Amino acid sequence: MTASPAPSPALARLAVNTLKMLAADAVEAAASGHPGLPMGAADHAFVLWSRFLRVDPSDPSWPDRDRYVLSAGHGSMLLYALLHLAGFELALEDLKAFRQLGSRTPGHPEHGETPGVEITTGPLGQGFAAGVGMALARRLLAERMNTGRFHPVSHRIFGLVSDGDLMEGVAAEAASLAGHLGLGALTYLYDDNRITIEGATKLAFSENVPDRFRACGWHVQSVDGHDHEAIAAAIEAAVAETERPSLICARTHIAHGSPGKQDSAEAHGAPLGAAELVATKRHLGWPLAPAFHVPEEVRAFFRAWAGARREAHAAWTEEFEDWARTHPKEAALWHSLHDRQVPDDIGTRLLEAVPRKEAATRQLSGAVLQTAAEIVPALIGGSADLAPSNNTALKSYPSVGPGLAGGRNLHFGVREHAMGAIMNGLALHGTAIPYGGTFLVFSDYLRPAIRLAALMRLQVIYVFTHDSIFLGEDGPTHQPVEHLAALRAIPGLAVIRPADAEETAAAWAWALRRRDGPTALVLTRQAVPRLERAAAFDPESIERGAYAVRDAVDPELIVIGTGSEIAVALGAAAIVSDRTGCRVRVVSMPSVDRFLARPAAERSALVPPEVPAVAIEAGVSRGWGDVVGRGGLVIGLDRFGASGPFKQLAEHFGFTPARAADRILAWLGSGAR
Repeated sequence: MTASPAPSPALARLAVNTLKMLAADAVEAAASGHPGLPMGAADHAFVLWSRFLRVDPSDPSWPDRDRYVLSAGHGSMLLYALLHLAGFELALEDLKAFRQLGSRTPGHPEHGETPGVEITTGPLGQGFAAGVGMALARRLLAERMNTGRFHPVSHRIFGLVSDGDLMEGVAAEAASLAGHLGLGALTYLYDDNRITIEGATKLAFSENVPDRFRACGWHVQSVDGHDHEAIAAAIEAAVAETERPSLICARTHIAHGSPGKQDSAEAHGAPLGAAELVATKRHLGWPLAPAFHVPEEVRAFFRAWAGARREAHAAWTEEFEDWARTHPKEAALWHSLHDRQVPDDIGTRLLEAVPRKEAATRQLSGAVLQTAAEIVPALIGGSADLAPSNNTALKSYPSVGPGLAGGRNLHFGVREHAMGAIMNGLALHGTAIPYGGTFLVFSDYLRPAIRLAALMRLQVIYVFTHDSIFLGEDGPTHQPVEHLAALRAIPGLAVIRPADAEETAAAWAWALRRRDGPTALVLTRQAVPRLERAAAFDPESIERGAYAVRDAVDPELIVIGTGSEIAVALGAAAIVSDRTGCRVRVVSMPSVDRFLARPAAERSALVPPEVPAVAIEAGVSRGWGDVVGRGGLVIGLDRFGASGPFKQLAEHFGFTPARAADRILAWLGSGAR
């Protein structure tokens, strides 16, 4: 990678001051925001963008563009100012609308809302870890594509991280894995301004950051974050280092150039204030009016900058087309990965692959996954050190590791926090459909990343096994009871708890086809029976969220179950029907959220509101009222579990057909509804 020529010192200073003042003016106009980081980090951000970053503002989706991750998302105005000056589709009026309702410049960067924003950031540490995922995706793509003279994968992942990012545990986990894997295409500039909201970082943070990252296997440098030549030299050295990720510790001053707020916590999360803004402009020799001033020399510089990058993009495209003609196999794979192609008959093929037998749904999922990997090249994933338990290993493919090539099995180690965020980075890179496995109870560790995946509408698949108290002897620390309700509460996350082989295969097929959000597959540890259905299974039942597994004309009672509790529901329904003669419809509801998203008429046809309804699930009852109605019965578990063999737990907590039937009969006898 060859750096672009440096602008003159005077022009560079003018451009940096433009970035600072655009940020300060926007925060002042919004009466909220964070001016300190953009002003302090403007020097090293400008050097990176002006001399190294390879992007094309006229085509923000160029596959081989460099990625820039602003992990410190509170400094969003720095990124918006850069995007505007660089020529992305972000007007000066958009900067003036910073933090306003409906604007393209929200308080923290949001992927999909603003051209050029690669990732939604704000929760500290998440961007750092997701950038590791992008670098991992880049490495895996390069291993499959970079053959011959031309290498179609030559981009890098750059980012800005803050003190707060490095304090968060998710960043520590991701840094450890990045160093282990030797992700040499990753370079982070650490904006070491030593200020957080409460004051100086020394209040709570005194570790030796360079030594910590060296211990994790990173290439580490320290520079003056306002010295352009030192910054450029450090970036050049980082780019030259191909075996290790790089951290450049750039010592900066928050609110650099503000005579009254520099190095002050007051500049972290509040406007400079009218008087200080005037003082800062005078100190920098900046016009007091108008606000949002951009000198024509800076405009001209960035026009030329953008033109050079369009030319680089055009040259890459020409070489890529030649490469594709001479490497047709690799070119076909390239398009398959970038399109995340899934065959139209995926549902049929996965249903054919799943064993029709009594088995744990985690085992059935593992069988389905082998076939899915064969026919979906973009599918890649692993587990947080639980692959033998989650059944997530791809048996026909090697592992991804240091010095290994061609693998599709990821080993995240005991790092659930990082796994979730790294999966987001893999998905954002655009060449992978990532999946990751752990126990359902540990979904708590992934929750911030799951929430961001849902917010960004990413195609990410979570494989959560050991889904209830029926994992048994490990006891309540490992037995999830509130987790299904907690996951269902996340907007945009599809939670699917399949009951048998057919539902498991259909759930995987639906998750692989889904492009507008993440999916959680919730699977059993214990064996479940294969359902005996009156009619052939319809795979589209997963899309609808629910269907009648045993129907009745004009039902007098509806019994609903999910996952392993379908067997309980069927058994209980048979007992109730035998004792009372009432007509009972049994509904399998693998996805409560998908069912509740259906039109009201469709929901009422399956679960008529005038018919007494019962839901059975070995988890907290919260949320089920939306399905069974205010007068319905929920047989759940509104307490923690216990340690013991799962069959004893089922009897103890009332999740057997006989015990459930007794509850239903008593409820009906008391005048249900």
